Amino acid sequence: MSELLIETKELTRVLTLNRPEKRNALNDELIQALKDALREADADESLRAVVIRGAGKDFCSGADLASIQKIANASYEENVEDARQLADLFELIRKVRAPVIAAVHGRALAGGCGLATACDLVLATRSARFGYPEVKIGFVPAMVAAILRRNLGEKKSFELLTQGFEYSAEDALSLGLVNALFDDEGFDDAALEYASVYTKVSGSAVAMTKRLIYDIDADRYSDAITKGVETNARARMTEDCKKGIAKFLEK
Repeated sequence: MSELLIETKELTRVLTLNRPEKRNALNDELIQALKDALREADADESLRAVVIRGAGKDFCSGADLASIQKIANASYEENVEDARQLADLFELIRKVRAPVIAAVHGRALAGGCGLATACDLVLATRSARFGYPEVKIGFVPAMVAAILRRNLGEKKSFELLTQGFEYSAEDALSLGLVNALFDDEGFDDAALEYASVYTKVSGSAVAMTKRLIYDIDADRYSDAITKGVETNARARMTEDCKKGIAKFLEK
């Protein structure tokens, strides 16, 4: 049985974590499969969005038991290499041309919560739960800290990362960590409908906007404005923009 199911629905690539009996816990094979699938999606210029979801009752419960056991007996160098695999996945999500959307139902905990937070957009069922319980076993949700700190600022990031509690989808929405909530029933279809928005706008414009948002993350204001000018000029040279202007002028 494949640990990652891959299908294309119209112009959306759907990646389904397929370890329901393990609550879709992350292991080396699943992380690598996700990276391979994201690279394939990035190379397919016809795609307008990527949706990551989970099979069964939960989105993703974090690292599986075997991975945690491996951590306990590994050297520092081995642990650096192991942690780098998940970090590479988080970084890759931002490099994929199309928007990557997490569709969260059930629980997204630890590395699973990190995976959702690393996506460009997050959708959730109203009953979904999120959390970083790593501190309860002396572990640190370290890679996602870079993302959470940018999303929330210091105070709320500190609370979520160091207290280990679960929080609701409503709380995540109010914090800005979730973009939209949906009923549990019909959630898969609702997520695809949300993703279909990207079939109605310029793919090149969305890709350039995504790159710009992340590229200016640590820039000074003036440097960010300069990158905006350069992106604006490049966008004007694209076929999408030229066709869009011509259509607008015909009205």
